[in-house]
Amino acid sequence: MAADDHRNGDSTHHHRDPKKPRLSEFLTDSDIQSEFAHHQSGVARINNGSFGCCPSSVLAAQRDWQLRFLRQPDEFYFTGLRRGLLASRAVIKDLINADDVGEVSLLDNATTAAAIVLQRVGRCFSEGKYKKDDTVVMFHCAFQSVKKSIQAYVSRVGGSTVEVRLPFPVNSEEEIVNVFREGLKRGKEDGRTVRLAIIDHITSMPCVLMPVKELVRVCREEGVEEVFVDAAHAIGSVKVDVKEIGADYYVSNLHKWFFCPPSIAFFYCKEGGFESDVHHPVVSHEFGNGLAVESAWIGTRDYSSQLVVPSVMEFVKRFEGGIDGIMKRNHDEAVRMGLMLCDAWGTNLGSPPEMCVGMVMIGLPSKLCVGSDDDGVKLRAYLRVHRLVEVPVYFLGLRDGEEGVKDKDGGVITAYVRISHQVYNETGDYERLRDAITELVKDQTTCKNLPPV
Repeated sequence: MAADDHRNGDSTHHHRDPKKPRLSEFLTDSDIQSEFAHHQSGVARINNGSFGCCPSSVLAAQRDWQLRFLRQPDEFYFTGLRRGLLASRAVIKDLINADDVGEVSLLDNATTAAAIVLQRVGRCFSEGKYKKDDTVVMFHCAFQSVKKSIQAYVSRVGGSTVEVRLPFPVNSEEEIVNVFREGLKRGKEDGRTVRLAIIDHITSMPCVLMPVKELVRVCREEGVEEVFVDAAHAIGSVKVDVKEIGADYYVSNLHKWFFCPPSIAFFYCKEGGFESDVHHPVVSHEFGNGLAVESAWIGTRDYSSQLVVPSVMEFVKRFEGGIDGIMKRNHDEAVRMGLMLCDAWGTNLGSPPEMCVGMVMIGLPSKLCVGSDDDGVKLRAYLRVHRLVEVPVYFLGLRDGEEGVKDKDGGVITAYVRISHQVYNETGDYERLRDAITELVKDQTTCKNLPPV
């Protein structure tokens, strides 16, 4: 649908970015702490990757949109909403280098995008367009909601799945590309066709920056019909250029690393592909008018998180280097803190620094005896309740024959923490995690005898 269609908003009212701030207008450390003063005090919040964060100035802009609706809902629906959504989509279109604003839809989150793509695949099986046992290929660490969507929409109508085990700890991009190519070949065995490949731009647990452009290229070489990049953590973490990446579908949450309030994601559908056959899971009177329009109205609800993207741009421009500067500083600080923890614990990074983002995996000392997912949950809860440190713990189950990586004490590392760095974090946050783990080891405390929470 053309950008100037009335259902897409009034194209003459695009958001105009504010002028570039003078150096004196950049946020100070004190300004940053004020913007996030609503965070619970006393907590070492080093898990931005799970839920993100939103500064007070953007929350104020969100509240303005909410009040605009409450003051005069009809005016908001017929005039303000569509114009506001179009302004947000226009900002995103430029950020990700899409060709047209019509390629960009706004959704709640990456989970909704996965449902959209996999419902389309399921319809193709149901309608006989795909053969029974044609495949969907993905990495084994794909987000659980993606796997459940495959179960709900694809497996039950005849589709099959190939899961590619992500090497971890990982040493090079080549390792990942090689195992993925082998997975695609398995997906084509017995005359099957790989109908969809699902690729993470940044995996969640364990966290690895993936060679996404190379993986998409391999998909094209191997005849994969469609490629969906699940990039929940990408926007605000790494540069996103959807034309360079070359996938058919690309989704990223804006409430994780781009300072939007929850919840909002952008969903890119490449023009000239299958975009006419993708639909929002919630059907409204806009069904059939294109996904961007369908997504702009799914019934009465709070759309304010999708309307504040221009305000977020104003916020990030108050940092030196804008969003690019933020991404570089987050990466550099996350790696620096990760190496500090490795040195203190005698362990390792889960991936090389160039394959990290504002999140880094660090091996935990073997003496903690993390032997299961449940042990990881217990350790995470202990750190939250007793040490006021919020950080995810990843249990690495070794397969038969795998030796694993050993720490300074000669024990096999079976678990990792995933630290995040965002603009509000300070060195002391990571030192508290360092000291908490070091004290557990010194006191010979393991996951079997952690204090109850």
